[in-house]
Amino acid sequence: MKKEIRTLDSKNKIIQITTVDERWYIKDILDDKECVIDKLCVPSVTWICSYYPKGISFYKWLAQKGWDEAESIKEAAGDKGSKVHIGIDMLIKGETININSKILNEEVTLEEYECLMSFSDWFKVTKPEILRHEFVVFGDNEAGTVDLECIINDEFWIVDFKTSQNVWVSHKLQVSAYKHIVQKQRVRSYKTGILQLGYKRNKKKYLFTEVEDCYSEFEACRTIWGKETKNIEPKQKDYPIKLSLGIKKGV
Repeated sequence: MKKEIRTLDSKNKIIQITTVDERWYIKDILDDKECVIDKLCVPSVTWICSYYPKGISFYKWLAQKGWDEAESIKEAAGDKGSKVHIGIDMLIKGETININSKILNEEVTLEEYECLMSFSDWFKVTKPEILRHEFVVFGDNEAGTVDLECIINDEFWIVDFKTSQNVWVSHKLQVSAYKHIVQKQRVRSYKTGILQLGYKRNKKKYLFTEVEDCYSEFEACRTIWGKETKNIEPKQKDYPIKLSLGIKKGV
């Protein structure tokens, strides 16, 4: 089984473990003296939301494509989404991306570059005041990576980036869960939005949609997830951020 281990926050020692069917967030629990006493391991919001019913249209599409092709399409979409998210992170940090830039050691495709162009256009038109971006949040029983916390027209927003042409209910559950975690931590109210990039159904090539609160549906989905994944946990919880034998180089 393919397993990906990513360090999301080396300072706070937060890692993400992803396999074909699972995604976990793990962080150290410290005592008053900043000593590690345990590890908190919770499922990702996106993994929980994947248990929401996808609807008859999805299953018709799956039957048409077949499992192997559907998985290949899903993996390709995931790679595109990852590269676009990294590109947006670079742009927000003030870096420049050109059409020949490389992300994840691969040249940006024309489709990915169009997504980044559409983000640039949205940013210049909307002029959001960025508070945080690409940051990890831990709730009581789940965790996730929030794409953007910002202020638009004097209102606080949690925004999720998507490279898909449709907004699914699971997307709404995801951003609603993020909002409730952040609201609890920040003690303020937020609006939620989904920004579709590389959108092909209008001339702007992006679509920004305010999303209604779906947290009650997320809680129901989390209950289903809990029953379906009872007693499941990562095969190994203790993944060090780096390895060293303490041997000096050149010895």
